[in-house]
Formats: sequence, structure tokens, C-alpha cells
Amino acid sequence: MDNYTCIIIEDEPLALEKTKDFVLKVPFLQLSETFDNALTGLTYLNNNKVDILFLDINMDELSGIELLESSKITSQVILTTAYQEYALKGYELQITDYLLKPFTFNRFLQAVNKARENMVRGTSGATPEFLFVKTENRLEKIMLNEIIYIEGMRDYRRIHTVNKRVMTLQNFSEFEKLIPSSLVCRVHKSYMVALHKIESIERGRIKIADQLIPISDTYKEAFFQLINSSQ
Repeated sequence: MDNYTCIIIEDEPLALEKTKDFVLKVPFLQLSETFDNALTGLTYLNNNKVDILFLDINMDELSGIELLESSKITSQVILTTAYQEYALKGYELQITDYLLKPFTFNRFLQAVNKARENMVRGTSGATPEFLFVKTENRLEKIMLNEIIYIEGMRDYRRIHTVNKRVMTLQNFSEFEKLIPSSLVCRVHKSYMVALHKIESIERGRIKIADQLIPISDTYKEAFFQLINSSQ
């Protein structure tokens, strides 16, 4: 598994500890340094390669936005702030994601998975091979080529793979961002299916792993375009 280096620039001690704790829970993240002000963090960035930067916005002397505007940052940048009004400015600076405090570990993991996907595609042009999902009190590694389908169950999603079934609170919109549709695509408000695991399609239903999954009108056109383009 590839490891990705990261640093945290955050001047609030409690927020710094929370982000640090989240980083340490993710197996593929390697925390290099933490900084309580942007100036020392910028000095480090100018002399060291960092894959992911967790950056607070409101800081004394130099804000997170000013840091990004004043220096060419090549890291994946995940902004952390209690103020929603900076979101547009952040995206103008082509950040990876924007975490609004107080953010949950699920939301943090979504941002990190997005950064990892960007780096995988940027370095090799390949699609990601796996992702981590939070289930109960652990992170579960899911190989994308082993997914059969993902099923919605009220507040939960159940991921059916060739070896196991995993329950998670992560929602379908997160999976659609993290998993290329050429591998696993949405076919219904309650289902995503792996294209290469489909056995047959008949009368608006997909047969996959002895299950019949409906194709809704909302997703029908995009689904059949994917089917046709894969032939």
C-alpha cells in the first residue's frame, strides 16, 4: 500500500489534536509535522515534499488563503475552517476539499480518499484500486475489483463484495465521487452495481450474484451508455 505524507497547519490546539487523531487513524497517511502558524508551515513546504496539506484558514500573521496565494503549493490541499464563506475562494485556488468545522471522521475520510484518488490518477493515469470505508470502530479496506454491488439500507450502505459484506454510513454521493463509474455505477436511488459482475439485463432489471436489481429511469440513459462504451 502506498503511504502519503501530510502536515497540519492549525493554530487552535484542540482542532490540531482532532485533525492529528483523524490522520493517525488512516493507514495510508504518514504525518510528517504539525505547525501552529502558517509562516513556519510555509518554510517547511518550501523545503520538503508533502503529499497532503491540512490547512486552517483563520490564523494570525498569515492566513491559509494568503499562504496559498503567496506560494506555489503542489500538495493536495484540504482546507479546515469554521467559516463557510471562504468555500468559494478555496475552490478558486483549486483546493482538493473544504472541511467545515466541526467535521466528522467520515467527512474527513471522504476528503482524504479524494486526495488519494487525485494523486493516483495524476501520477500513473490509472484508476484507484481500493478505498477505505468506516465501519463500526475500524477502517475496512475494499478492493474495487471485488465489489459486486452496493445497497442502500435507510441510513446505511451495505457493500457486497466477493469475500465479505460491509456496512457503512458513507452515502452514495461519496461513493460516486470516489469510484469511477466505469467500475461501479449508480442504477437506482438504492443501488450501485459493478459492471464487470453483471450476469444479464432484462426488462429493466440487472441480474448480479443471483440478485435482481432494478434500473430506474433517472439512471437508465447513463447506465446504458456505459454498457455500450464498454463493448
